[in-house]
Amino acid sequence: MDEDLDQLRQLARTFLEKEVAPHQERFAAQKQVDRDLWRRAGDVGLLCLSIPEEYGGGGGTFAHEAVLIEEQARVGDSSWGNSVHSGIVAHYLLSYGTEEQKRRWLPKLASGEYVGAIAMSEPGAGSDLQGIRTRALREGDEYVINGSKTFITNGSQADLVIVVAKTDPSEGAAGISLLVVENDIRRGRVLEKVGLKGQDTAELFFDDVRVPVSHLLGGQEGQGFVQLMQQLPQERLLIAVASVAGIERAVEVTLEYTKDRTAFGKELFKFQNTRFKLAECATEAAVTRAFVDECIEKHLTGSLDVPTAAMAKWWSTDRLCRVVDECVQLFGGYGYMTEYPIARAWADARVQRIYGGTNEIMKEIIARSL
Repeated sequence: MDEDLDQLRQLARTFLEKEVAPHQERFAAQKQVDRDLWRRAGDVGLLCLSIPEEYGGGGGTFAHEAVLIEEQARVGDSSWGNSVHSGIVAHYLLSYGTEEQKRRWLPKLASGEYVGAIAMSEPGAGSDLQGIRTRALREGDEYVINGSKTFITNGSQADLVIVVAKTDPSEGAAGISLLVVENDIRRGRVLEKVGLKGQDTAELFFDDVRVPVSHLLGGQEGQGFVQLMQQLPQERLLIAVASVAGIERAVEVTLEYTKDRTAFGKELFKFQNTRFKLAECATEAAVTRAFVDECIEKHLTGSLDVPTAAMAKWWSTDRLCRVVDECVQLFGGYGYMTEYPIARAWADARVQRIYGGTNEIMKEIIARSL
């Protein structure tokens, strides 16, 4: 942390407490945040924090994205899909887009004019990206896209979607490319989920969608799989940052509850079991924080490798689920009531071990490096 990051933290905290935290129930009911929230976030400079200023971004680093994610967790929000918009979609454009593509799309993402999404998963292909069936076949100066995607964060609101498709179906990974689609998408239902109730997670359908050849990310076919593999460590680190922040918040709200709630004539915190369980949870939080912070430092210097990012994702999400479950137990019956933040955190936590690559896939990646 430095003075610049401290100032960002204060800006993020003020914005989230005013524009996001009070509206959690409404976001959950409508299954998405207000579209205007993106514009307001862009107006105060909270979108695309780690994108260079020349493309409309904040000119910061991954550390700036991490601060915003931490503050989002601190207010208990799991609805706003900014980490996908700013931390993932914008970085595909920055890393692989042509100069024309970057200047065309990044300022729109940074201002909130566009909401970004990336369409990887399909009904029959999740972690196995080589198994995707969506095709983008070239016809003259256009690609014709056909296929369907599911579990797409920001799916129903997205104005720009990076679509993972096969431009050469006869090839495996070498036949995958990334194409940018603007608005011309048939959107399915916003999905009913166990948790993340306010997050816009939708189905997308591509029925002979035509995009210009200039929408091929990077301008060269067959680079999609490599591009995906290069960006996945940052995606997994984003999940790790959100997870450790979630652990810390769970401990904080549970500590407050156990010091306020009484049973058998004394505070819950004064029972040895309560103190010992919270001691374990606080230790899990501290150990996970130390590891994730080390990974952030490595990422800032360009030295975070794929296996270490997989370790961070697996460890932090696994610990999140364990700690939140322990905290629910300390809340007793109230821990199962959705009006309490710990119950919502428990429901939100479970998917962290699945998306961004399942934790079983993370262990396979780690094992290959041993």
